[in-house]
Amino acid sequence: MRRRRGGVGLLGVAAVAGVAHHAGTKSAQAQAQEQAQNQEIADLQAQQAAAPPAYAPPAAPAAAPAAPATDLTSQIEQLAALHTAGVLSDEEFAAGKAKLLGG
Repeated sequence: MRRRRGGVGLLGVAAVAGVAHHAGTKSAQAQAQEQAQNQEIADLQAQQAAAPPAYAPPAAPAAAPAAPATDLTSQIEQLAALHTAGVLSDEEFAAGKAKLLGG
């Protein structure tokens, strides 16, 4: 009886070679795809850097307009009513009016 050698044989070698070839091909394809993606990203970044921004932040809101004169008038009238009713003294009325008028 003949004893078989301990190797994988010709079919085993072919199978291993086929798998290795397939793995090498897939690896090369993946590497090529990754390089293409990296180039695409670099191109897009260059386009974004060259293009003006599509969105500009809104300008700062305008300052609120000064209180209308009618509001100032009504506040002075309220002070006068309080002074007439005796709630405010002459000095308090004068100080409140000066404060409203900015003086």
